Amino acid sequence: MWDPKETIESVGLGKRERKRSTRVAEAIQMELSLFFLQKVRDQKLSGVTISRVDVTDDLRSARIFYTVSGGEKSGKHTATALVNATGFVRSHLAKVLNLRHTPSLTFIYDAKAEQVRDMETLLDAIASERNRRDGDS
Repeated sequence: MWDPKETIESVGLGKRERKRSTRVAEAIQMELSLFFLQKVRDQKLSGVTISRVDVTDDLRSARIFYTVSGGEKSGKHTATALVNATGFVRSHLAKVLNLRHTPSLTFIYDAKAEQVRDMETLLDAIASERNRRDGDS
Protein backbone atom coordinates (compact mmCIF):
# COMPACT_ATOMS: atom_id res chain seq x y z
CA MET A 1 0.00 0.00 0.00
CA TRP A 2 1.25 3.47 -0.85
CA ASP A 3 2.16 5.73 2.08
CA PRO A 4 2.76 9.41 1.28
CA LYS A 5 5.06 9.87 4.32
CA GLU A 6 7.43 7.17 3.09
CA THR A 7 7.57 8.78 -0.33
CA ILE A 8 8.27 12.23 1.11
CA GLU A 9 11.02 10.92 3.41
CA SER A 10 12.62 8.86 0.63
CA VAL A 11 12.90 11.99 -1.51
CA GLY A 12 14.43 13.89 1.42
CA LEU A 13 11.56 16.22 2.16
CA GLY A 14 10.68 14.69 5.54
CA LYS A 15 12.31 15.70 8.77
CA ARG A 16 15.62 17.43 8.32
CA GLU A 17 18.89 15.90 9.36
CA ARG A 18 21.06 17.91 11.69
CA LYS A 19 24.23 19.37 10.27
CA ARG A 20 27.47 17.54 10.91
CA SER A 21 28.92 20.56 12.69
CA THR A 22 26.02 20.44 15.16
CA ARG A 23 26.59 16.74 15.84
CA VAL A 24 30.33 17.32 16.33
CA ALA A 25 29.60 20.25 18.67
CA GLU A 26 27.34 18.05 20.79
CA ALA A 27 29.98 15.32 20.90
CA ILE A 28 32.66 17.82 21.95
CA GLN A 29 30.40 19.25 24.65
CA MET A 30 29.62 15.82 26.08
CA GLU A 31 33.25 14.69 25.99
CA LEU A 32 34.61 17.89 27.53
CA SER A 33 31.98 17.82 30.27
CA LEU A 34 33.08 14.33 31.24
CA PHE A 35 36.72 15.28 30.81
CA PHE A 36 36.54 18.21 33.23
CA LEU A 37 34.52 16.20 35.73
CA GLN A 38 36.59 13.02 35.79
CA LYS A 39 40.06 13.42 34.35
CA VAL A 40 41.33 16.91 35.15
CA ARG A 41 43.38 17.20 38.31
CA ASP A 42 44.15 20.92 38.12
CA GLN A 43 42.24 22.75 40.88
CA LYS A 44 41.80 25.83 38.65
CA LEU A 45 39.82 23.72 36.17
CA SER A 46 37.80 21.71 38.67
CA GLY A 47 34.73 23.98 38.62
CA VAL A 48 34.47 24.35 34.85
CA THR A 49 31.12 23.57 33.23
CA ILE A 50 30.74 23.54 29.47
CA SER A 51 27.59 25.48 28.61
CA ARG A 52 27.70 25.23 24.82
CA VAL A 53 29.99 24.57 21.86
CA ASP A 54 29.87 26.20 18.43
CA VAL A 55 31.76 24.48 15.60
CA THR A 56 32.28 26.03 12.18
CA ASP A 57 30.81 24.21 9.18
CA ASP A 58 34.25 23.14 7.97
CA LEU A 59 35.00 21.66 11.45
CA ARG A 60 38.29 23.57 11.69
CA SER A 61 37.55 25.63 14.78
CA ALA A 62 35.36 25.32 17.85
CA ARG A 63 34.31 28.00 20.29
CA ILE A 64 33.72 26.48 23.71
CA PHE A 65 31.62 28.51 26.12
CA TYR A 66 32.17 27.69 29.78
CA THR A 67 31.06 28.80 33.20
CA VAL A 68 32.83 28.51 36.52
CA SER A 69 31.18 27.75 39.83
CA GLY A 70 33.06 30.58 41.57
CA GLY A 71 31.79 33.30 39.24
CA GLU A 72 33.61 35.80 37.07
CA LYS A 73 36.47 36.40 39.53
CA SER A 74 37.58 32.79 39.45
CA GLY A 75 36.74 32.79 35.74
CA LYS A 76 39.77 34.98 35.03
CA HIS A 77 42.11 32.49 36.71
CA THR A 78 40.37 29.65 34.94
CA ALA A 79 40.74 31.40 31.57
CA THR A 80 44.53 31.40 31.82
CA ALA A 81 44.51 27.77 32.94
CA LEU A 82 42.31 26.83 29.98
CA VAL A 83 44.59 28.64 27.53
CA ASN A 84 47.53 26.71 28.96
CA ALA A 85 45.64 23.42 28.75
CA THR A 86 44.25 23.93 25.24
CA GLY A 87 46.79 21.62 23.60
CA PHE A 88 46.17 18.89 26.17
CA VAL A 89 42.40 19.18 25.77
CA ARG A 90 42.68 19.15 21.98
CA SER A 91 44.88 16.05 22.01
CA HIS A 92 42.35 14.33 24.28
CA LEU A 93 39.57 15.17 21.82
CA ALA A 94 41.69 13.86 18.95
CA LYS A 95 42.05 10.52 20.74
CA VAL A 96 38.37 10.21 21.60
CA LEU A 97 36.63 11.69 18.54
CA ASN A 98 37.26 9.97 15.27
CA LEU A 99 37.75 13.05 13.10
CA ARG A 100 40.20 13.67 10.30
CA HIS A 101 41.08 17.07 11.74
CA THR A 102 40.54 18.04 15.36
CA PRO A 103 39.13 21.57 15.56
CA SER A 104 41.23 24.33 17.05
CA LEU A 105 39.74 25.27 20.40
CA THR A 106 38.87 28.72 21.70
CA PHE A 107 37.55 28.96 25.26
CA ILE A 108 35.13 31.83 25.94
CA TYR A 109 33.69 32.68 29.34
CA ASP A 110 29.89 32.50 29.20
CA ALA A 111 28.43 35.32 31.26
CA LYS A 112 24.82 34.32 30.56
CA ALA A 113 24.49 32.41 33.83
CA GLU A 114 25.44 35.51 35.81
CA GLN A 115 23.12 37.65 33.70
CA VAL A 116 20.27 35.25 34.38
CA ARG A 117 21.07 35.32 38.11
CA ASP A 118 21.07 39.15 38.08
CA MET A 119 17.78 39.20 36.17
CA GLU A 120 16.20 36.81 38.70
CA THR A 121 17.39 39.06 41.52
CA LEU A 122 15.75 42.06 39.85
CA LEU A 123 12.51 40.17 39.26
CA ASP A 124 12.46 38.99 42.88
CA ALA A 125 12.97 42.58 44.04
CA ILE A 126 10.08 43.73 41.83
CA ALA A 127 7.85 40.93 43.13
CA SER A 128 8.63 41.74 46.77
CA GLU A 129 7.98 45.44 46.11
CA ARG A 130 4.59 44.59 44.59
CA ASN A 131 3.75 42.35 47.55
CA ARG A 132 4.61 45.15 49.97
CA ARG A 133 2.49 47.62 48.02
CA ASP A 134 -0.42 45.20 47.85
CA GLY A 135 -0.07 44.47 51.56
CA ASP A 136 -0.12 48.19 52.44
CA SER A 137 -3.28 48.89 50.43
